[in-house]
Amino acid sequence: MFVRMQSKAGYLIAAALIVLLLLIPFDWFLVRYTTLMIFIGINTMVTVGLCLLMGYTGQVSLGQAAFFGMGAYFSAILSKSYDVNPWLAMLIGAIATGAFAYVIGYPIFRLRGNYLAMATLGLGIIMYILFRQLSQYTGGPDGMAGIPYLCIGGFDFDTKFRRYFLVWFFCLAILLVSQNIVRSRAGRALRAIHGSEAAADSLGINVAQFKVKIFVLSAVYASLAGSLFVHHLRFVSPQPFDFIASVMIVVMAVIGGLASIWGAIFGAATVRILSDELLLQFGSWDVIIYGLILMLVMIFMPQGLFVGLKEAYERLRLKYTQRGAEP
Repeated sequence: MFVRMQSKAGYLIAAALIVLLLLIPFDWFLVRYTTLMIFIGINTMVTVGLCLLMGYTGQVSLGQAAFFGMGAYFSAILSKSYDVNPWLAMLIGAIATGAFAYVIGYPIFRLRGNYLAMATLGLGIIMYILFRQLSQYTGGPDGMAGIPYLCIGGFDFDTKFRRYFLVWFFCLAILLVSQNIVRSRAGRALRAIHGSEAAADSLGINVAQFKVKIFVLSAVYASLAGSLFVHHLRFVSPQPFDFIASVMIVVMAVIGGLASIWGAIFGAATVRILSDELLLQFGSWDVIIYGLILMLVMIFMPQGLFVGLKEAYERLRLKYTQRGAEP
C-alpha cells in the first residue's frame, strides 16, 4: 500500500514540475526567471552525463567542461565562420566530441582513483588552453560574437521564450533517455562495475567497453549543452569552460546526488543560483566556497543533498503513515 502511495506521489510531483516548467516563461507568471531557467536546463544536461559516469559507473572526471566547450566552439566556428547550418554544426560537434572521447577513453580509463582524476583534470586544462591559444579560429580570450540563432525553416529561436522551450525539450529528452539507461540491463551492468570491477568482469561484463561508452555519452550530452549555450548567447569565450567550471559541474552532480538522474535539476539549480550570489559577494573566492560545499555534502550527505532530503521526507511520511494506521 505504501509503495503504491509513494509511486502515486512521485507521479504527482513529476506532473507538477512539468506544469511549472511550462508556465515559467509566460509574462503573467515567472517570466523574470526565464534566462535563469535556460542556464539551469543547459547545466542539467552537462550534469546528467557526469552522474552516469561518476554515480553509476564509479569513474571520476574533473574535465567535463572540456566537452562542454568543444560542443560550444564547434557550433560557433562552423555556423559563423563557415556558414554551416547551426543544427548541422551542433550534430557535427556532438559526433566529433563523442569520437574524441572514444579515442582518449580507452587509454585514460587504464588509470584509476586519483590518477584518473588528475588525467581528466589535465584534459580539461589542455582544452581550455587550446580554446585561448587557437585565436585564429576561436577568437582567443576576447571570444567570438555574432553566432546565429537556431532555426527550423522560417521559425527562428530568436527570443528567450522560444529558446527556453528548446533547451528544456533537449533537457527532458536527455533525462528520460538517461533514466531508461539506468533501468535497463546496461544500467545494472554499470552498477555492477561501480560495486566491483573484478566481480563485474567475472560475470562476463566488458568493463572497459562500458566505461568508455558512458564516457562518450556524457561527452555528447555536454557537447549538445555547449551548442545550445552558444546559440542562446550568440557569443563564446574560453572563460565558461575553465577549471572552475569543471568544479562547479562536479558540485552540481554531488548536490543533486551522483546516483540520481532527476536530482541533476536540483543540483544545477542550486549551484546556478548560488554562483550568481557568490560572484556578487565574494568574487574570486567562489572556488574555495565550492570546495567547502563539496566537502560538507560528501561528509554529511554522501548520496547528495537532493537524495538526503528525499530520504528524510520518505522517513517522515512512513512514520506518519504508520502512526495513522495504529488503532
